[in-house]
Amino acid sequence: MFVGALELDVLLGDVHSLKQKRSVVRPIVAELRRKFEVSVAEAGHLDLHRRALIGVAAVAADAEHVRDVLTACERLVAGRPELELLSARHRLVGPEDE
Repeated sequence: MFVGALELDVLLGDVHSLKQKRSVVRPIVAELRRKFEVSVAEAGHLDLHRRALIGVAAVAADAEHVRDVLTACERLVAGRPELELLSARHRLVGPEDE
């Protein structure tokens, strides 16, 4: 079993309140969940209205599949015009990491 985690630090465009931030971040989280069947949450920068840290997790029997899914998630977020992807951090844990 392999577990992959992805942290996406994003800068939101024309957002002036936490309410507007939620209206941008929630659809992205929902799309990632629906399209890739991963666990996703807004996991950081909760008090900043122009920044968000989105966490994504995936589990599979094959490490390459986990990497492919997380890379596709990163590409989807990077392609969104309403935000700028500042950084992406991938982690993979497998049976040899015990």
